[in-house]
Amino acid sequence: MLSTLLAFLGACTLIAASPGPSTVLIIKQSLQSRRSGFLTVLGNETGVFIWGVVAAFGLTALLAASQIAYDVMRIVGAVVLVVFGVQTLWHARRHKGAGAADDGWHGTQKSGRASYRDGLLLNLANPKCAIFAMSFLPQFVPKGAPHLPTMVGLAALWAVYEVGWYGVYVWFVGRMKQVLSRTGVRRRLEQVSGGVLVLLGIRLGLES
Repeated sequence: MLSTLLAFLGACTLIAASPGPSTVLIIKQSLQSRRSGFLTVLGNETGVFIWGVVAAFGLTALLAASQIAYDVMRIVGAVVLVVFGVQTLWHARRHKGAGAADDGWHGTQKSGRASYRDGLLLNLANPKCAIFAMSFLPQFVPKGAPHLPTMVGLAALWAVYEVGWYGVYVWFVGRMKQVLSRTGVRRRLEQVSGGVLVLLGIRLGLES
């Protein structure tokens, strides 16, 4: 049991360390504040847990088996990514002319509810998260263990582990806030993160 748990946590580490849309969004939100970044993490991990529970009930197998259902979710996910990316690029462009005395970022922070919602929406709109949960979690159910409660427990552990992992990202961005809050640096980071989100959305939309 211990070896299975260690293997599971090792796999969770590899998953969390792989850069993706969630990582980009969390870093982008953390540029606003640690609170915004952490609530985005909580929203994202709520999505992880939901997909884990759905996988435990076998419902993601329906998504994997239905090309139409998968394509609908894929297009929705692509639209969500592109919208987030365009909003970020527009935000950076809008404050391009801000001066040093007024960096132009004050008053633009999202509410905690909006940050949580964005993290949750981004995760739930990604069909790859659903398919991955279905293929990932069952591998770590010990032989003879009750399938449903074990998978739900693993999904919860996966989500909690990633809260800690991405929490380090939020903390690091907060520590670097003095440098990152400079108008030019912050605008450039917004441009990069917005561009990445748009490209990831286009890529998801074009995938077969």
